[in-house]
Amino acid sequence: MQQVLIYLHGFLSSPQSVKCQATLDYMAKHHPDITIVAPQVPYYPNEAIETLRELVAPHKDKQIGYIGSSMGGFMSTQLMQQFPGKAVLINPAVTPHILLSDYLGEHVHPHTNESFTLVEAHMQQLASLVVAELAQPENFWVLLQEEDETLDYREAVEKYQNSRVTVEAGGDHSFQGYENHLPNIMQFLFER
Repeated sequence: MQQVLIYLHGFLSSPQSVKCQATLDYMAKHHPDITIVAPQVPYYPNEAIETLRELVAPHKDKQIGYIGSSMGGFMSTQLMQQFPGKAVLINPAVTPHILLSDYLGEHVHPHTNESFTLVEAHMQQLASLVVAELAQPENFWVLLQEEDETLDYREAVEKYQNSRVTVEAGGDHSFQGYENHLPNIMQFLFER
């Protein structure tokens, strides 16, 4: 069966991020036969999930593996309910509608230089995308670092309690040493 890796970056990040680039480099060297989809995810929640569903839909008959960082982990969790596969979540956002309520207002994206404005309606959109109960919790592996300065890692420990969860001491929101986990991530996602 054909295999596809979907890499979803976090809020205010991009496919140019260090983790995404490390993933692309690793895949090119070790698994060039796996198709990789690493989009620039739109800022607005409804637009983001619609864009991602359209990107994933053509791959629904393939073996899908997701790597989602922060907000990308949140979006991967949502996509897994409709397009199942396996997912590795890196310091995932669990309640982004609460987290991002401090970010209402205008922003300039650091990677694209585009301006955009977050309003309360976007928080409601995010709240509507929260997955209350995971369809296949055993198909998630959550990688967390305790010193994440953006998210409380304990939220993810609770949310994904029936999944595989790895909590590392120290670190930060970017997840220090991510590239060292890539062989095990590929083993989990694709049994390679």
